[in-house]
Amino acid sequence: MIYAAVYTLVMATAYVLINCELGSEEAIIKQLKSLDGVKEVHGTFGAYDILAKIESPTVEALRETITWKIRKIEKIRSTLTLMGIEGQS
Repeated sequence: MIYAAVYTLVMATAYVLINCELGSEEAIIKQLKSLDGVKEVHGTFGAYDILAKIESPTVEALRETITWKIRKIEKIRSTLTLMGIEGQS
């Protein structure tokens, strides 16, 4: 018998809730979709304007994406990051 090892790459995942300036939602969504690691982007109703799902190979890479790419987008006022817990999906 031949056995093959199957490895699953576990990605670090975060959901970022974003508040932005009124009327800037569509432009920000477009910018978010162009970033590496951004898997999903949705406009929302309620306390936050946009929800983005981010995946990276490491937590450090995830932090870099959020801190230096997402939070630097013009007209984003604030963010709230929810980190996924490995094994609880």
